[in-house]
Amino acid sequence: MTDWPLYDAKNRFSAVVDAAVAGEPQRVTRRGKPAVVVVAVGEYERLCRLEKATAPGFAELLLSMPDGGDTLERPRVRPRHVEF
Repeated sequence: MTDWPLYDAKNRFSAVVDAAVAGEPQRVTRRGKPAVVVVAVGEYERLCRLEKATAPGFAELLLSMPDGGDTLERPRVRPRHVEF
């Protein structure tokens, strides 16, 4: 993966895109720290499909919640008076 300082990436954006389309992701840095990665559309779509395929379902998320093992105590409050 090639690193591009933001200034160079702006000035040579066409080269950044061409390299990404050719299959080599391009990392753009800002102030020396990684900021973004430019990838081809096909690679991005593949990664999105992979993430969706490996994401847990709603039932799996519920079942993975910690049990805690303790019972919760309900606070002792007096019900409010309601007239019907």
